[in-house]
Amino acid sequence: MPEEGKKKRAPRAPIVPQESAPRNFGPRGIAAVLAPVTRPAFRKRAPAAAQLMADWAQLAGPELAARAAPLKFAGGTLTLGCTGPTAMELQLAAPQIIGRLNLALGQSMIERLRFEQQAPRPPATPPARPKPRHPAAPPEDLPPGPLGEALARLYQGLKSRG
Repeated sequence: MPEEGKKKRAPRAPIVPQESAPRNFGPRGIAAVLAPVTRPAFRKRAPAAAQLMADWAQLAGPELAARAAPLKFAGGTLTLGCTGPTAMELQLAAPQIIGRLNLALGQSMIERLRFEQQAPRPPATPPARPKPRHPAAPPEDLPPGPLGEALARLYQGLKSRG
């Protein structure tokens, strides 16, 4: 006779792992890849601050963008990296710079500028190669016509590169 105080348990179902969706190793859109990467950055910074960092060259203008780069923005203070003499010059123009940046952002979010000294940046474009002073004369035995002219230009190009 079964005991009256105890209830019978139903048999447990076996534990079966859930099947995951098959992986697709084909190409995916860039939005699917970037979203998980950008979410943490936007959580740490306001979208306007992220816009300030991303669009610095357009917001600051070409002259300021060439002389200083934004390093961080926190608590209303924008930290710019620049050389020592440039920092002194920009400190004098700080109210105008703050006003221009706030106007470009559409809200008054920058209250102060802070400067950190950095080594000068190399120029944005590499210097142009000097042209050879005396172009090499092509060989005399080239065929006449357009083929000969193309071979002569190719020969001169190869010789000018050294």
